[in-house]
Amino acid sequence: MSDTSTVNWRYDHTALALCTLAFTGTMVARLVVSPLVPEITARFDVTNGTVGLALSGMWLAYALAQFPSGVLGDRYGERRVILTAVGATAVASVLLAASPSIAAFGLFAALLGTGAGLHYSVATTFLTRQFDDTGRAIGVHVAGGPLAGLAAPPAAALVGSRYGWRAGVLLGAAVAVPVFVLFAWRVRPTEPLRPDQPMGERFALGPLVELLSRPRILYTTALATMGAFTWQATASFLPTFLEVGGGLSSTLSALLFSVYFLVHGGTQPITGSISDRIGRDATAMVTMSAGVVGYGTLVAAAAFDLGLPVAVGGVGLVGLAMSWGAPVQSRFMDLLSDAERGAGFGLVRTAYMVTGASGSVVVGAVSDAAGWPVAFALLAGVMALGLVTLTANRLFGLGY
Repeated sequence: MSDTSTVNWRYDHTALALCTLAFTGTMVARLVVSPLVPEITARFDVTNGTVGLALSGMWLAYALAQFPSGVLGDRYGERRVILTAVGATAVASVLLAASPSIAAFGLFAALLGTGAGLHYSVATTFLTRQFDDTGRAIGVHVAGGPLAGLAAPPAAALVGSRYGWRAGVLLGAAVAVPVFVLFAWRVRPTEPLRPDQPMGERFALGPLVELLSRPRILYTTALATMGAFTWQATASFLPTFLEVGGGLSSTLSALLFSVYFLVHGGTQPITGSISDRIGRDATAMVTMSAGVVGYGTLVAAAAFDLGLPVAVGGVGLVGLAMSWGAPVQSRFMDLLSDAERGAGFGLVRTAYMVTGASGSVVVGAVSDAAGWPVAFALLAGVMALGLVTLTANRLFGLGY
């Protein structure tokens, strides 16, 4: 390897590491709130539903910001938008911690979701431009989310119990500020792809509908929606399922939830790299198969009291299943041209995240009506539907 190639290799991998840290930082700022909900409800004398509404607003704002972030990346360059996202995350975390009322809390939570939502789409486009092995790069980047899920909740609970909920929320800013400094220092400015195109043209309805209605894009969006639906429900209810449905203690359920995030984060780079070698669909089929077996195992363990080892195995398989993001998101990047990737990926990500967000509502309602085993059997069914969809495309040469 020449000296120039060595320098470029080091820079590319530094940029990958910092993009991953930026994703971790924006995710930490959102995840630290959930463990502090009891203290927040007590401080503002409101119900869990009221705080839950504020948090739903945060996640909805995050989803809706995906498409505009891609447009902004094309106009101003990815580096500027990523720095804006991390900086806005830090500022919004401080404002959220200083909220004087529940109304202000809801407003600042939405601001946090919007700021954090500016990061992911442009970072993915940026990494696609830097790396030929797109799947591996996206897999490493996606792993920043589970890493935050592993560390943020227990850290927030510990800090909140000792210093109050406001200090726990400030952990988001404590992570985002140094990431902002490192990214600004080590990542070079990026040239915008469409610096002169009027912003209004990028939001014109016709081209957006045309992109989303392309058969292969529509097919991939359907796969991502099934994955997002299942991910959202799992992130919301896995500990409750293990405790209430599976009869485990709250401590053990929380520990297994951490195991889920550990497997989820650790397998993302692996599934991304494998998808570069054997194909996106074949790798996605592996993750969907793991989902069918994993959720089925958890349901069986709860229904027939099969014991802790079986539950642990089920959690591990579910963690592997939720690494669908690396191959499926790489599939999007394969289908989009260089000129489309910024806004196009942001658009499809908004589409499948907004639709997939219904996973929490649907699974929560099913658990109320029919119990937790039935609710998680539904998730096994969604993974089975994804597997059947992928299998049919390969067996019958449907061309999607």
